[in-house]
Amino acid sequence: MTLGVESRSTKTMSADHKTCFVVSDGRRGIENQALGLGEALARKMALQIMPIQVPRTGAIPDPGSIAPDIWIGCGRAAVRAARLHKRAFPKAKFVYVQDPRAGHELFDLIVPPFHDDLKGPNVLPILGSPNRVTPARLKDGVEPFKARIATLAGPRIAVLIGGDSKHHHFTPAVGHYLLERLEDLRDLGASLMITTSRRTPEAFVGLLKTRFMDDSRVWLHEGEGPNPYFAFLASANWIFVTEDSTNMLTEAAATGTPVYRLPLEGKPSKFTRLYEQLEGHGSVRPWLGQLEDWTYSPLRETERVAQRLLEMMGQKPDL
Repeated sequence: MTLGVESRSTKTMSADHKTCFVVSDGRRGIENQALGLGEALARKMALQIMPIQVPRTGAIPDPGSIAPDIWIGCGRAAVRAARLHKRAFPKAKFVYVQDPRAGHELFDLIVPPFHDDLKGPNVLPILGSPNRVTPARLKDGVEPFKARIATLAGPRIAVLIGGDSKHHHFTPAVGHYLLERLEDLRDLGASLMITTSRRTPEAFVGLLKTRFMDDSRVWLHEGEGPNPYFAFLASANWIFVTEDSTNMLTEAAATGTPVYRLPLEGKPSKFTRLYEQLEGHGSVRPWLGQLEDWTYSPLRETERVAQRLLEMMGQKPDL
């Protein structure tokens, strides 16, 4: 078991503090959902967050002697860990983000996206997924990159690029389409802040480098060095997101900045409901070739779930 750098024995904390395990396999997109929910709860009460990584396969390490008051997990590895931890910490409240697919009875609260269509007495569906985007995090995220951002003349467009998934396919044709759309945006005079993911095909990353690496109005981040993700979100006049990622769409919709959805190939299936719900919220529109300005209330589903957890724990907000 790997504990985060903020972990410490409960013996060093006051009796008013509670302890929260945030359990995942350590993959950023999985961990950030559980961590974002834990952080939202910590903004409402005195809470010590302990990130815990468990292996995707193999034995689950012994949970140790520190007992959590609340346990928040995400990802299949966390479901496996919940079986062991439930026996070790019977007094803790257990929360799972997404649909666990099995072991629903292990959890006091399950937080799936609406488009999963999961129902049950312990289910609280939300629009999208929990995340770490807050006004304070966006403001802080800009600071280390302020000088670099200043070199990009406005207007600025953040471009969040995913890749293949169960329902979406990042084909060469998709790559050609996306590259043309990015070139169109540059021709409009915009500066681009582009970030790729671990799922983005290497061939497409190569095309981005060939086309934009020498362009002074394009910042291409492909994973090397400090991550400017929050700086991109905070500095953008528009955000473009490939439609394969619930996390990236939801995080973009939490900023209050206009969001455009970029299509991939495949059969979106249940994700069609996600797109419809985000469009109904007013945050996301399909890209039809013309930049438009609009306003909407930033998505705050993470805060809504945190309020439910506060009530479950019988706590009053820590004002």
